[in-house]
Amino acid sequence: MTSLFVLASKPARSADPWEELRTRRAFVLLRHAIAPGTGDPPGMRLGDCSTQRNLSDEGRTQAQRIGSLLREKGIDRAAVYSSEWCRCLDTARLMDLGPVSPQPLLNSFFGLPENGATQTEALRAWLSSSPGDLPLVLVTHQVNITGLTSIVPRSGELVFTTMNASGAISVIGRQSAGA
Repeated sequence: MTSLFVLASKPARSADPWEELRTRRAFVLLRHAIAPGTGDPPGMRLGDCSTQRNLSDEGRTQAQRIGSLLREKGIDRAAVYSSEWCRCLDTARLMDLGPVSPQPLLNSFFGLPENGATQTEALRAWLSSSPGDLPLVLVTHQVNITGLTSIVPRSGELVFTTMNASGAISVIGRQSAGA
């Protein structure tokens, strides 16, 4: 199935990123909310949050604020995909925009940078074939967003992006819900 992202024409520079997201001509890459520290502790295991770096109270509040911001901008429901890391899944669920689907291609490659290029290309391929009737929100990690856009986002920052037919990703806006 062909993605709306591929079929959409490139938005004008002055395009409102929120309108582009509402009309599915753009999607959001969201760095998980505030989770103090860097990377994960030794022995980190997916599915076991006690072994991971997790959202702080401030991060949980920030994730709820991100969901409120999306609703204020007219996005009550979204297709939400998340890294399998607990801090991403928690961010996605706390936004309360609908069911959250884990997507391994959004998992961090921070500890395995040699996997970054391959994983980024696989994510780009998945995006080009992802159908969507709802705005698309991808909750992931700094390294993944940087790999796709060359931007280093802050925790909880939304990066509005489009993708053309050749898979090139363009950033059309950035927004923070604050800490």
